[in-house]
Amino acid sequence: MQKNNRLTINFFTRKHKVQSENLIVYCRITIDGERTDFSINREIKANLWDNNRKRGKGFSSYVISLNKYLDQIYTGLHEAHRLMMAEEKVITPLSIKARFFGEDEGGKTLKQLIAYHNGTMHTSLRPGTRKNYHITERCVSLFLKEEYGVEDIELKKLNYRFILDFEQYLRKYRPSTRTKCTNNGAMKHMERLKKMSRLAVRLDWIAKDPFENYKLRFEKTEREYLTKRELRLIEESTFTREGVEKCKDVFLFSCYTGLSYIDVKALTPEHLLKGIDGNKWLFTKRIKTDEKLKIPLLPQAMEIIKKYKDSPERKVMKVLLPVYSNQKVNYYLKEICKACRIYKKVTFHTARHTFATTVTLSNGVPLETVSKMLGHTKLTTTQIYARVLEKKVGEDMRILVKKMEGK
Repeated sequence: MQKNNRLTINFFTRKHKVQSENLIVYCRITIDGERTDFSINREIKANLWDNNRKRGKGFSSYVISLNKYLDQIYTGLHEAHRLMMAEEKVITPLSIKARFFGEDEGGKTLKQLIAYHNGTMHTSLRPGTRKNYHITERCVSLFLKEEYGVEDIELKKLNYRFILDFEQYLRKYRPSTRTKCTNNGAMKHMERLKKMSRLAVRLDWIAKDPFENYKLRFEKTEREYLTKRELRLIEESTFTREGVEKCKDVFLFSCYTGLSYIDVKALTPEHLLKGIDGNKWLFTKRIKTDEKLKIPLLPQAMEIIKKYKDSPERKVMKVLLPVYSNQKVNYYLKEICKACRIYKKVTFHTARHTFATTVTLSNGVPLETVSKMLGHTKLTTTQIYARVLEKKVGEDMRILVKKMEGK
């Protein structure tokens, strides 16, 4: 236990630097000979200040209000001192002042936590992930302003009700890009805030995690993928607009390699090497996880690479394929699907699901092999992308029947 540091609190006045009949009221904190002063942002006429009592004199409403405010400060500073003694903190006049104003570690705010997290994690988080955390930060700011009427809130005030209120706000939240935030979208925001809340506990900024009794509830969703017929329709289509044609080819390349948009964009001719079987393979890594990838190239993927062998992008930018921005690619994909009469919500990531489902698993490629080519560390992750198709179930059962009949 710490020694009982002697605390003294006094109020005094100073004259204005400019000509004024009013005095500025200050508070002085003294502990064991050390002291610090701060203005309480109040003024009083010189003839109304009692320098012996260190209070205003008289019975005007302003003096009564001022004296009550001085008593609140006096009580608050002593309470801050008591708490810091109980917590065995280092006690100085500055630390007492910081605790009183909520500026010490015991008084950190939610926005300070978010700023600390986003500032320290920038080296370990991918750009896309950092962007998502900044979106969550914007949602928190809007929530505090619209629902609580404040710019910020102390971490120690966060409780289970705050968490539930934020979840309900997210469910009503309408970003400019879509009509409303889906359940899983809301849960992703909650997941990020929960991660930052656990960080606050580890930093000793709060004693208890407000998410302790909160459970994230994600809904299982069906991921869109192209059937063999739809894949063939896109392959057999030709577009006069160069941008649309390039987008079609890059999308098909992803359908036959399983690479995500950012991984395709990062490919260079140096990634194209001879594999263990003597054929061309892609040796690269997933930008999202740094997982190494070794992908044998199917003939369809090799044809697309050959098509752009002499493209300006290959010569000037040294990239394997011409890849536009993600926004433009998804815009062109809408045109492609409309022209092919494919009535599905198709984005570039649909290609990755198509590779897992239509191109590999439905053709008998084992789940473990597909998982390796997709760059997953867990089979359960691959199962999210891949479906056990009815056709595959039927084929497997016919094989089983033949085995049973043979016995």
